[in-house]
Amino acid sequence: MKRVFRFLAIIPVIMMSCQPKAENNTTLSLGSPSDVVKMTFGLTDAGQPYYTSSFENKDVVDTSFLGFELGDNVSLSKDFKVTNSAQSSFDETWEQPWGEERFIRNNYNELKVNLETAAGYQLNIIFRAFDNGLAFRYEFPAQAKLGEFEVMDELTEFNMANDQSAWWIPTYEGNRYEYEFTKSDVSDLKMVHTPLTMEGQTFVSIHEAALYDYPSMVIKGKGSKKLKCDLVPYSKTNPVKAYLKAPFSTPWRTIQMGNQAGDLIMNYMILNLNEPNKLGDVSWVEPGKYVGVWWEMFINLGTWHQGPKHAANTENVKKYIDFAAANGFRGILVEGWNYGWDGEWMNGGTKFDFTKPYPDYDIEELSRYAAEKGVYIIGHHETGADIENYDSQLDDAYKYLADHGMKTVKTGYVENGDTLPNGLYHHGQAFVQHFQRVIEAGAKHKTMIVAHEPIHDTGKRRTYPNMVSREGAKGQEYNAMGGTAMNHVTVIPFTRSLAGPFDYTPGLFGIKVKSTGYTTPTTIARELALYLVIYAPMQMANDLPENYEGHPMLQFIRDVKTDWETTNVLSGEIGKHVAIARQARGTEDWFVGAITNEDARTTTINFDFLPAGATYEATIYRNADDASWPNNPEAYAIDKQEVTSESVIDFDLIGAGGVAISLKKK
Repeated sequence: MKRVFRFLAIIPVIMMSCQPKAENNTTLSLGSPSDVVKMTFGLTDAGQPYYTSSFENKDVVDTSFLGFELGDNVSLSKDFKVTNSAQSSFDETWEQPWGEERFIRNNYNELKVNLETAAGYQLNIIFRAFDNGLAFRYEFPAQAKLGEFEVMDELTEFNMANDQSAWWIPTYEGNRYEYEFTKSDVSDLKMVHTPLTMEGQTFVSIHEAALYDYPSMVIKGKGSKKLKCDLVPYSKTNPVKAYLKAPFSTPWRTIQMGNQAGDLIMNYMILNLNEPNKLGDVSWVEPGKYVGVWWEMFINLGTWHQGPKHAANTENVKKYIDFAAANGFRGILVEGWNYGWDGEWMNGGTKFDFTKPYPDYDIEELSRYAAEKGVYIIGHHETGADIENYDSQLDDAYKYLADHGMKTVKTGYVENGDTLPNGLYHHGQAFVQHFQRVIEAGAKHKTMIVAHEPIHDTGKRRTYPNMVSREGAKGQEYNAMGGTAMNHVTVIPFTRSLAGPFDYTPGLFGIKVKSTGYTTPTTIARELALYLVIYAPMQMANDLPENYEGHPMLQFIRDVKTDWETTNVLSGEIGKHVAIARQARGTEDWFVGAITNEDARTTTINFDFLPAGATYEATIYRNADDASWPNNPEAYAIDKQEVTSESVIDFDLIGAGGVAISLKKK
């Protein structure tokens, strides 16, 4: 069925005011619409720009300096004066074509400060104060002093008012974003990725929005509460951070704030800082669920490369197509289908061909067979991080996908280190630019993109809704390669997932993996709950068809949606537990997922999110009374009972346990 989207005809409310030319000792102030978030901007006696910020009258950011060091020894760090400033207000409600929240309010007050150095260099700084955070970006206006120029350093600081606890993963250590999170004091941080989440009296997350033509931002600790932006260099041998041309606007630096950890999950400021949809009609972007020729390679039943165990063969893929069609899955991911997997393919060791299938993979027959069954193949473009090879084939590769009915593609950029085969940094300006070309190639050929080993998400899905999901974290495959800490998935919703949808690939039923003898650190009930806890519009059921066939718990995966009307965080503590309820878009159906870390605990679900006066049938998928990890992780129970908005139920979760609930209105 064709999806029709209703976009709200709401005229944004914009109010503007101008202030007279300011002197260096002038302090400019800005408050959010409800005055919850406040900030000040000022210049020191030396003309050095700085800002501060608070949330509900509690200091969040102390005096933090701003500016740049450019090439040719041009310093934009002091000797500034304010030449003009202006304030404005903005208020609109917009509709996502898909997402975790259908209608999003974009309401902020803005301060634009025009600066000029004694030498005549111009720089503008724009601040936006929302009721749940502060954002700012720099503008290099067109000017005689700057044409093409180089950024050597961005001097942005985040001088935290409190030495609170931070959840972080390291950067410049060779494994992209695929680490477990560490908790330490802000003053102990060295070099970390964003989103950087901090907990305390105020919960704070530092990240960025609308990253284009610029390197990603990482955070450098300075042995105190003071944190500094560190731009990823262009390459190992080139210290330049960015090559720019005025006029140019940097990404937004974002500081999200809340009273509880769950407030960060329901904070859509990063989306609001991106431009509206540029693609027009995006009814071809369809959220859904998929299975795939994937997990069997990780548990040593198949291979990506050619040989007797090559998994991407016609007969095997037809088995997955049949299973998908019988169980309501829209897509079938197939990895290892094309030439390039034979040999040392990582770091550009071989050249992948994105239009040449292996001889035992009949793409014409499989495309026909899938269409006949009402499903489609999801393409796979592993690049070995050789972006030059991928760039040279982009248009042909995406036309090939479209010609064979492949509406979605999973991309990959696996490499052993921080740099691409050509020596460019994986998260530097060149890769950001490449990744944008991929998004645009997908849009041209009406292809949705699920990206692995990507640049981190900065809300571009609002502008390019075909950019549906990314990995960019330690995902499920690590549970076949030594496992992850049991608290990992209780940290992800408050850290990595704040950036955007995460293709974690839940749904493991074969917890005790027969082919390896390994017991993965999870339980079936928790795997079901992850469909709610970790948001993605394309959700995989990652296990083998034979582990699902005839299993009663599969019904939850069949029923659960991936596109939502609204989202409520019911409870949560970072690294300990989380419970989330989501209403399926355009329906009265709700789904709830709750998980815990390695500790058993009682989770209380209050159903007050349901409409008053309505009765729902709750189907509860949980760990059985005798379930335990690692001895009996696959034991389950399914219960049914009626609930209303006045219902409150306690669920006893075992270590690594969870509960998933499907709610249907009676």
